[in-house]
Amino acid sequence: MTKQQSNWYASWFNTPYYHMLYHDRNHAEASAFMDNLTNYLNLPEQGSILDLACGKGRHSVYLNSLGYQVTGLDLSEESIAHAKKFESESLKFELHDMSVPYKEQFDAVFNLFTSFGYFENEDDNAKTLSAIQQNLNETGFGVIDFMNVHQVINNLVPNEIKNINGIAFNIHRYTKNGSIFKDIKFSDKGEDFSFTERVKAFTLKDFEVLFEELNISLFDVFGDYKLNRFYPNQSERLIMIFK
Repeated sequence: MTKQQSNWYASWFNTPYYHMLYHDRNHAEASAFMDNLTNYLNLPEQGSILDLACGKGRHSVYLNSLGYQVTGLDLSEESIAHAKKFESESLKFELHDMSVPYKEQFDAVFNLFTSFGYFENEDDNAKTLSAIQQNLNETGFGVIDFMNVHQVINNLVPNEIKNINGIAFNIHRYTKNGSIFKDIKFSDKGEDFSFTERVKAFTLKDFEVLFEELNISLFDVFGDYKLNRFYPNQSERLIMIFK
């Protein structure tokens, strides 16, 4: 029997297979992005940063190494359990739903690597933006690092097989009802698994509408981790600075 999960972001992220599939993420690129971003924001020395949907904490750990006080929040018990191994007086991790405001305010709130637009209930997207705004202090800035939907859809690879650690991950990508889907099927130890990732295909204009409804001010938009200008049809990322 195939194991299939309905609440995909809570279940899929909490499996070792998710981290196995995405093991090849570029840590050097991520670190360079954090350097560029913190320099651009001109955060105070030993300033406070909230890493929202932090995963296993790779960005949090690096930001902490730069001297910032960092809190990482995530819904995945497995990810937080791993991240807690790196905790110190200036670095902590907690389980938390990002659509709910956290108990503290920060100099910056980072939502990185397309960790937005997962919710079944679309009202939770607005709730997340509102929560970010509430978690910013008077001089703080929010940052959302999202995919550039135009570029992703134009370059969508419908079918792919990735062989990792003896497991063949069969991946099928498609768009439907304003979202981008990724069906992931594989077998391991005699058991079949099936997961589906779904991310709302938010464009910059979609975010601008949400920001206006929530009285959020958009200050700048970048198109890659070097903070170059955003071009809708060719930029790799959609990185928004707001408060």
